[in-house]
This record gives sequence, C-alpha cells and structure tokens, in this order.
Amino acid sequence: MKSLTLQAVQDYYGKVLQSTKDLKTSACCTAESLPPELRDTIKLIHPEVLDRFYGCGSPFPPALEGRTVLDLGCGSGRDVYLLSKLVGPRGRVIGIDMTPEQLAVARRHQAYHAQKFGFERSNVEFVQGYIEDLAQAGIQDASIDLVVSNCVTNLSPDKPALFREIWRVLKPGGELYFSDVFVDRRLPVHCQQDPVLLGECLGAAMYTEDFRRLMLELGCRDFRMMSQTPLEIREPAIRAQLGNARFKSITFRIFKMDLEDKCEDYGQVALYRGSIPGHPHAFMLDDHHLFEAGRPMLVCGNTADMILKSAYREYFEVTGKKETHFGLFPCGPSPSSTPAASVGPTGGACC
Repeated sequence: MKSLTLQAVQDYYGKVLQSTKDLKTSACCTAESLPPELRDTIKLIHPEVLDRFYGCGSPFPPALEGRTVLDLGCGSGRDVYLLSKLVGPRGRVIGIDMTPEQLAVARRHQAYHAQKFGFERSNVEFVQGYIEDLAQAGIQDASIDLVVSNCVTNLSPDKPALFREIWRVLKPGGELYFSDVFVDRRLPVHCQQDPVLLGECLGAAMYTEDFRRLMLELGCRDFRMMSQTPLEIREPAIRAQLGNARFKSITFRIFKMDLEDKCEDYGQVALYRGSIPGHPHAFMLDDHHLFEAGRPMLVCGNTADMILKSAYREYFEVTGKKETHFGLFPCGPSPSSTPAASVGPTGGACC
C-alpha cells in the first residue's frame, strides 16, 4: 500500500505543480552550472521537458560513453535526455518515476530527442515504479554502471530501503552520483508530514549525520562530496515552520567497493593522463582531489582504489600497491567535517 508521504509527493508533482513557476521555494531548483559538455545539449531539450524539471544539482560525472545509467525519480526526463547524449548510441539510460503525469511528458519526446542527437533510435527507457523497489521495476542485480538522482532521494519515506536497492543494482566498482537537499538537524514531525514542505524537498531532507550513519550501515565507509550550496528559504511562512534549520544542496559521489574507514598511506601515486573527453587539463574526483593532467599526486589507498577499480582506471596511471603500509594518510579534514554539515566518514575522506 502506498504511504501517505508517497501519495502527498505524487499529488504535488503530478497535480499541484504544472511548471517550475508553481514552486513555493527554490530548494528543488537551485542553480548549479551544467558541465561544459552539456551547455550546448541543454538547448536541444524540448521546452516542455525543461518546464517540468525540478532539480537541485548537476549529477553528471564524466566519461559516460557506452555506460548503462539509472536515473531515480526522473520526472519529465530532463536529466535522462542529457545523459542520453553523454552515453551515446551504444549506451543506455533508464528513468524511473512514480508519477504518471511526469512520465507522460518524458515519453512523448523520445523520438524528438533521438532525432536531435542524431541517433537512429532512442537509447532511453522510462519505467513507472518506486525507487525503493527497483526489483519490482525490473532492474536486475549488478546491472547498472551509474545511478544518478537529482533532488529525489529526500522524497523517499524509506531511505534505508532506497539505498539498499541502489547498492543491489550497481555493478562492482559502479558509481552513485547524486544531488539532494540535506539539513543540519532532525526536523520535527509536523515538518516531515507537511505536504508543501515535502513537495518542496525540505520536509524529508536528511540530517547529514543520519546520512553518514546510513552509509556506514550499508558498508560504505568512504564517500566523497563534490559540491555544496546553502539554500536560502525566503518565504516567511515556510521559514517560520522550519525555525533555525539550515539546508544545503549537496552532490555526492559514492563508489560500490570495499574501502577502509580511514585514509591509509601505502605510498601510492596517481597521475591523470588528461584523456577524459572534455577534461584535457584536470579531473575532479571530489571537492578536495583535483588531478592536474601530467602532475603526479600522492594519494591514500581509498583514492587509489576509487581510480583503479572504477570506470576511471583507463585514464590514470597509479604506481605502488598495498604491499607496504606507512600509517594514516596525512590528511586535513574536508569541508564536510564541520559540525553543521558533517557528512564524511570519521571526519571526511582525505586531504
């Protein structure tokens, strides 16, 4: 049986909102720059798809050609179609959403986008279902290279089930790259149940420490922040309901691999070849790892694994194995380890 929370969210996105103009806050539509390779592509997206888009970030990692991508809560399909261009005709993008009205918009423009991108046939598929039950939607174990989501995971009433499903469908070495709204404290029940606050991506926003704990329970001991943007809630009535709670749009990158809970030093050095399309000069692994092309960088064992055991391995040279241990990697805390926004495991990743 569908929960009252899911029904409220489905009604909000399917019946209340008809375009971005109907939103009461900017939480679901914060401005984050698209990657340079998508700034021309966005001009090809059908206007109706753009008008029904509600997102808070830019979950588009590089090097996607030929990969299979799953977009959770795809809505009208804006990100699915942008990803369609990035994976190319050999790749595949699956969008899942529970709202029939949103999916109807997405589906009627499949041929339009295939033609705009120069593809012989559409490489996207839209599925109606719940992101907490991807098996019911037909998503097989270890079948997905990349899972993305744009301001949707906060809407789930069962976040442990959601992230367990993400882990199930990802291939070993696969990647979760998602943007969402997080909050610096647990919100009172009346906020969590308010249909407007839910629909505006505020009522069910996760407390950052609860997110960290959930990741640890799933066995994810090192996850990385890509960016964070404070959200300003200007509407007086909504601000009054939320009190002193502070919200941020945060983009995370999380790899499905066995990592250590601390950054350990094995004397490993990584060198980026500069060969990722669109990134000839540098590659950003996270908010504190910017690899300049041709410049060796000493890295911890977790960072080396993120490179060597993921789709990015072909773009790097990594010297050194885990034969000799030199203790903890000499890192400073990442910005995520500050008290108001702690999201990294045991005080951040590394560097």
